[in-house]
Amino acid sequence: MGWTQSNKPLRLVVPFPPGGATDITARVLSEPLSRVLGQPVIVENRGGAGGSIGMSEVAKAAPDGLTLGVATLSTHGVNPAVYKKLPYDPIKDFVAVTELVKAPGVVVVNAALPVKNFAELVAYLKANPGKLSYASPGNGTIGHMWGELFKSTTNTFMVHIPYRGAGPALNDVVGGQVMVYFDQVAASLPFIQSGKLRAIAVSWDKRLDVLPNTPTYAELSLFSSNDPSWFGLVAPAGTPAAAVNRIQQAVVKALQEPAVRTKLAAQGLFASGTTPAEFDAQIKKEIDKMKRIAKFAKISIE
Repeated sequence: MGWTQSNKPLRLVVPFPPGGATDITARVLSEPLSRVLGQPVIVENRGGAGGSIGMSEVAKAAPDGLTLGVATLSTHGVNPAVYKKLPYDPIKDFVAVTELVKAPGVVVVNAALPVKNFAELVAYLKANPGKLSYASPGNGTIGHMWGELFKSTTNTFMVHIPYRGAGPALNDVVGGQVMVYFDQVAASLPFIQSGKLRAIAVSWDKRLDVLPNTPTYAELSLFSSNDPSWFGLVAPAGTPAAAVNRIQQAVVKALQEPAVRTKLAAQGLFASGTTPAEFDAQIKKEIDKMKRIAKFAKISIE
């Protein structure tokens, strides 16, 4: 029996609570994707355990082309590197469909810190080892990994302060309780524009229009730090190639709509749309990279 197209609703499982960038991406995409496919697309939030609960649900779903998971750098890069036990295998339990968006990262400092740029930050850290702390949304989060990667590539030391989520972490950096933070540009941008935070470097292939004076990590020769964050779609392992390709082509078409690109750009997200093979290779590369960072920083979560 070959795969046959169904008009039943397509489930997009978001492994995080409503309101975040992953959720917004899925909801911006759902209407145009439904139009292109000619079937309903329903977004379901299954948050918890750093995305593991939702991804585990996708892994166990029937491989009939009707369930997709929104994979992120956290669920398919960081989690496999830091958790001793995951309820899913990021490679064996899924088939890659396509990357949806990329999200530039930024390192910011509180404006009260007497450093104006990357060179001054590194000089300050070398002159004051351990004096500065950096905040993250929690142990084993992408912000934690980016912070440890920064330390390893600049040969500097900062104390890691894990918070319970991105909101409290960012609030304390804006408030000056902690001086350094590794974030996605979208969340920090309002505070950079208001002068409360200073952007030091971004992870993107060129300078961002919204931060024209902030260099990329690549300009600073920190090429390993220049990879942005991303979200993409995965299907349960065993999903037929015909179903995967149909969805991938529909997503690419939906992402090309100007209204979709504009809505995503407003969230600091850049529409992508890769082939399944390209996205599969990217996931594998990210897992290897995050395992190296986890080993360097001795990050391991039970």
